[in-house]
Amino acid sequence: QVQLVESGGGLVQAGGSLRLSCVASGIIFRFSTMGWYRQAPGKQRELVAEVDSISRTNYTDSVKGRFTISRDNAKNTLYLQMNSLKPEDTGVYYCNGRQPGFNYWGQGTQVTVSS
Repeated sequence: QVQLVESGGGLVQAGGSLRLSCVASGIIFRFSTMGWYRQAPGKQRELVAEVDSISRTNYTDSVKGRFTISRDNAKNTLYLQMNSLKPEDTGVYYCNGRQPGFNYWGQGTQVTVSS
């Protein structure tokens, strides 16, 4: 059974920081491309950042220079360090794990940035 369990969300003031974590089980984590997506109220889910099996990273333009995605294959854990948070970063953040033939999602963690 595949499980992706996110944690670390919360309420923070603009300019603050949060670190999200996602613990994966039931997948071969080290071979998977892992990513963070977010969904704001009334908007579509969008990619925030992803890291592939050889640690190449990709970020959406709005978070470049502020967010850092990383992975610890020994702990089957994905991280997202979020600094200089803005109100527009508010949303539900989802962990995603994929390989050819499968695509899994976590349940999401709420991030709220107050102005």
